[in-house]
Amino acid sequence: MINFQEHAIGVVIPYYNAAKHIVSVVTKLPECIDVIIIVDDCGKEPIPATEIINSSVGEKVVIVKNPKNLGVGGATKAGFKKAIELQLEFVVKVDADDQMDSSRIPELLLPLILNQAQYAKGNRFKDFKALREMPWVRKIGNFGLSFLTKVASGYWNNFDPTNGFFAIKVDNLKLLDFDNIHNDYYFETSLIAELYLTDAKIKDVPMPAFYGDEKSSMQVWKMPFIFLPKLFKTFVKRLVKSYFIYDFNIGSLYILVGFPMFMFGLVYGIYNWWYYTHIDTFAPTGTIMLITLCIILGFQLILQAIQFDILRAPKSS
Repeated sequence: MINFQEHAIGVVIPYYNAAKHIVSVVTKLPECIDVIIIVDDCGKEPIPATEIINSSVGEKVVIVKNPKNLGVGGATKAGFKKAIELQLEFVVKVDADDQMDSSRIPELLLPLILNQAQYAKGNRFKDFKALREMPWVRKIGNFGLSFLTKVASGYWNNFDPTNGFFAIKVDNLKLLDFDNIHNDYYFETSLIAELYLTDAKIKDVPMPAFYGDEKSSMQVWKMPFIFLPKLFKTFVKRLVKSYFIYDFNIGSLYILVGFPMFMFGLVYGIYNWWYYTHIDTFAPTGTIMLITLCIILGFQLILQAIQFDILRAPKSS
């Protein structure tokens, strides 16, 4: 049986205008938590420090104040830095709005303690009951975003990447470049993209989410325009770093040969279609064969690269 008390465990709570909920969040944390790091992100509602200090877990609380509002990612990163400073072993990120079931924190910590993974997060899509209860706007947005994040981050075996309820080993935090992790809503995605470069294993833990009557501030129709540029940049950076800078393997050859060949066949084919249509004559057989060969072989090599990338994804034990 796992004894959580043998490990130094902390919780990071990014706080922004959640005075009505923060005391409840803090007091409901399990006993295995040694340090509660609350990061004040300079909202309009100050932290009710007196109530927290006088609560049953007041002696565990450490308050960190950002010099200015940095967003949920910036606040969480400040908490991570404090966790490193305090030499904690594991840290769990919990939101201040009381929509996360803190009784499930041991489930997140278990894969880390057993060395099955270095990062464990909630996955609302593995719980069918929770999936039915999730607002349909968030459901559609998360399904689409999850697939795109798989492609961009390289974690093909994980889902629900925007879930902010997660635990991570502090030793792995020390390996990350915090400057590459976003301060805004892209925080979770950029975090796992950085973890990929350290070959960290991620474990999905089935976990329901709780939603009140509040409406999501993110409109589904805006999501492609907001996330696609960032995801594309993450995807390109990952390919360049993992296949051409940090390593060079068969997947690198698939990309190096397949993508230019496919693009040449596609562009050259479109040009010849336009040219021979314009002069109202048939394209030479040799030209058609060259275009067809480049497109087919290039596409096959791209598919091989995708398959290699999927098989190469870090997998939890």
